[in-house]
This record gives sequence, C-alpha cells and structure tokens, in this order.
Amino acid sequence: MFSAVNTGGIRGMDAYPVRVEVDLSRGLPCFELVGSAGNEVKEARERVQIALKNEGVALPVSKITVNLSPADIRKEGTGYDLPIAAGLLACMGMFPASAFQNTAFLGELALNGEVRRINGVLPIVIALKKAGIDTFLVPAANAGECAAVPGIRTVGLRSVRELIDYLKADETERCRRFPPYTKWKTEKAEAGKKDFAQVCGQESAKRAAEVAAAGFHHLMLAGAPGTGKTMIAERIPGILPPMSEEEKLEVSAIYSIAGKLEAEGLMENRPFLAPHHTVSPQAMAGGGRIPRPGLLSLAHRGILFLDEMPEFSSAVLEVLRQPMEERKVHIDRSHGSYTYPADFMLVCAMNPCPCGYFPDRNRCNCSPADIRRYLGRISGPILDRIDMITEAAPVAVKDLYEAKAGEDTDTIRQRVLRARERQQFRYRGSRYRFNGELPGSEVKKYCFPTFDGQRFLEQMEEAGQISARAFHKILRLARTTADLAGSEEIRQEHLAEAICYNSGRRRFWNQTTM
Repeated sequence: MFSAVNTGGIRGMDAYPVRVEVDLSRGLPCFELVGSAGNEVKEARERVQIALKNEGVALPVSKITVNLSPADIRKEGTGYDLPIAAGLLACMGMFPASAFQNTAFLGELALNGEVRRINGVLPIVIALKKAGIDTFLVPAANAGECAAVPGIRTVGLRSVRELIDYLKADETERCRRFPPYTKWKTEKAEAGKKDFAQVCGQESAKRAAEVAAAGFHHLMLAGAPGTGKTMIAERIPGILPPMSEEEKLEVSAIYSIAGKLEAEGLMENRPFLAPHHTVSPQAMAGGGRIPRPGLLSLAHRGILFLDEMPEFSSAVLEVLRQPMEERKVHIDRSHGSYTYPADFMLVCAMNPCPCGYFPDRNRCNCSPADIRRYLGRISGPILDRIDMITEAAPVAVKDLYEAKAGEDTDTIRQRVLRARERQQFRYRGSRYRFNGELPGSEVKKYCFPTFDGQRFLEQMEEAGQISARAFHKILRLARTTADLAGSEEIRQEHLAEAICYNSGRRRFWNQTTM
C-alpha cells in the first residue's frame, strides 16, 4: 500500500513544499525513513509508532518506508510527525486517499498521542497556499497563526484520535465537529501605557524622537545619568506608525520561526527589544547548529534599543555594521547559507564618560584618556550609520516642580501618522516605505531642496558645518522634518533642524575629548 501526504519544511526564511511518501510492503519488518532527514526527523519513527499504539492503533508487521521529497534538501524539526502518521493510517486503509486532497499536515506527536505545537508554521502555510493547498491540519496551539493567512481552512488538532475522526468523517460531519478556526487576533491591553507627557523637559530630545519615528531614522541620545534618555526611548513605540498587514505577516513569520509567536495570532505592534549589554554576538545576529533569527531579526520593522551603548562589547556592536547597511543578516554554515531580514530602527543611549557626568568637573573625575577610551568603544563606521545624535541635558529639580505637562503620546503620534501618510503617497510603487530607507542614489530624486535651501547648504559647507559624507543624511532628515511640517518642499528651516541633529555628533564628541 502507498500513500502521499502534503506538508512543508523551512530553511532560514524560505519555506518549501514537502511530499511525505509512505509505503507498506511485505518483507523483513522495519521502519525506514529516507530523504535527507535530520536527527529530529529520524526520531519521528519512535514518536509515531508509540503515539499510534497509545491511541489504540497497532502498526502492521511489515516493511515501512517513508520518503521525504525532495530528497536533496535536508529536513529538520519535528513537524513531520503528523504527516507521517496520517500517511501510515492511509496505508492501513483507515480512510481513502481522497481525504488528503488539497490538504497539508503539520505537527509534532507526543508519546500519548497529543499533537504539540511546532515552530515556523506561518511561513510554511503561506508557501503551501501559493502551491495550491487550501486546508491545513495543524496543532491546536498553532491554529491562531495559521488562520491569519486569508483564503484557507484551518483545523486545530489536539490528538491523533481527532486526526482519525476528521479523516474518516464526511464533509458535513467535518463542518459540524471541526469548524474552521477563525479567531486569530488578540486585543492588546492599553493599561499602563507609557506616555511622553510623563517626561518633564527635554523638549529637544522628544522632538528628535518624533523625527526619528516619522522617518525611521537611527537615533542616539547622549547625556548624563537620570536625564530621561531611557524614558524617551521606551516611549517611542507609542508614536510609531502601525504595521501594515504585509508587515504583520512578515514580522510574525520571523517570530514563528524563532518560536516566540503568541498562541493567538499575528504580531500587532512593532517590536521593541532592549537587550542587556552582556548579550553575545551570536544572540544578536542569530545562529546555532540550525540557525535561528537573532535579536536583529526579531527587531525587524521595529526598534532595537541599546541602553548604555559603550558597555556592549565591541564584537556585538560590530555585528550591527552590515545589517544596518543591508537590512539583512547573513549566516553561513557548512551545510548552507541563511538570510534573515533585519530592517530595524536603532535607538541607543549613552553617557558622555565612564562616570556619566562630564563636563561637570564638580562631579566628574574622568581623565581625557578615560573619556577617549570610553567613547572609542563605539567605532566610526557605527557612528556613521546613526542618523541623529542629540543631547539630553540635565533638568534642575526646581524645573521639575514647575514643569508643565508636555505633549502626550497621542498628539505626537498624530503628527507622525500624517508624515507617514505623505511618505506612503510619495513612495507608492517603490520598495521604500520611510525616508530613512532611502539609499544615496535615490536621495536627490525624493529629497531635493528649494533654491534657498541649496544656497543654505552651500553656506553651511563653507562654514564647515557639513561634509560630503553627511550630505545625504541631512537631506533625508530634512525630508522628514518637512513631512512633519506638512510641506512638500524642503526649505531652509527644515535643513537647519537636520543639520543640528547631524552636528550633534561633532559637538558631543569634541566636547568630551577636548
């Protein structure tokens, strides 16, 4: 007896269809599993046999051969258990082959017959849907993410017994006992929402955060301890524009592969990751024997926040260089290469010296050599990739008593959303979404200043305020400030604000190393 079952595998971010071919024939009793199977896949022989036995299904004494096609791609993971079990049951004549038509199976089996969740279901379902499959039998714990893909039927299974009952039932019985799973969205609680109105003072730093969020620019907040750098960074997610449906699927697929996707559906909010400074380069970039996404990929379409940036090891910081440029992470292994997306917005905070209080010499005893060594932990190439550097100045206690509540998050967010809409209209039909994504070759096309603005840039260049290297960065920032102002033209005032953010690098580093 022969049967074939549809399933899928995943390699990096790429999912592909897999055909599980099962054959029962006469011969010396054995269970052979072929088709470039990894260790976890080979162990499916024991899991499937014992799971079926404990559900009251005894395998016949015969030669069992299972082939995973295509055989030239190495298979990893435990998601092949359920399709192997379904193929064996079909070979035993428990239900007709027509039960597998346009249907795919994914899931791991426990020894008691329970169907357990697996990682990477979402990208596999998307790939199999493109191949023409419209019905998916998956673990109940994975049904939420699977049902997020439109135009398919999702059935969540809890045990092998439910698999048998589903395949034996006719269509009417299936619709009654196994209705398609449709609940996939979860409501996000708004309680305890962090608001910009809670930040006293620091208007220039809050404005910089607004510009960074509107154009998806990399931002550094520099200043003494206790000035509100972390407070501001933690509130940036509240003003970011919402993710599109395409972005939700993209980000959710990464979290699905990493095994971090919530049980009930897609990622609704942009990621915000704040790793500790002891994080390793492998955890940052991703890796492992079978490479999995790292923090850079988990922050895709969201924010990666590095608090006390100089405290991170140089190896970790240098990992950022290529992803910040290419917006991808490449991981090479002897058995192949893996590529994960890493289009994140970097937000970092740092002190001006090891103790944090320079240039206040009443509190700072750091020597110039100590300060240079401290700042030297952040290399020039990393600094060049940071679009904005702004200083968070200390706030006096008396000012905290007298400070009035500033703009709240909702007010700032409305301006950011309007700026985002202008960018969405401007870049329609292109691969760009935000001003911060524009490469140098496209800056002149989308960020051309007015005649007065050009003259102003020339004057700033003569005064030594900008360099050729900073030219494109300033134009991108000016484009964002103009969008926030509701202007299609990039005028002198927009360029002046952009130059202030760019000159923060020179002003801060010169001040701390003089």
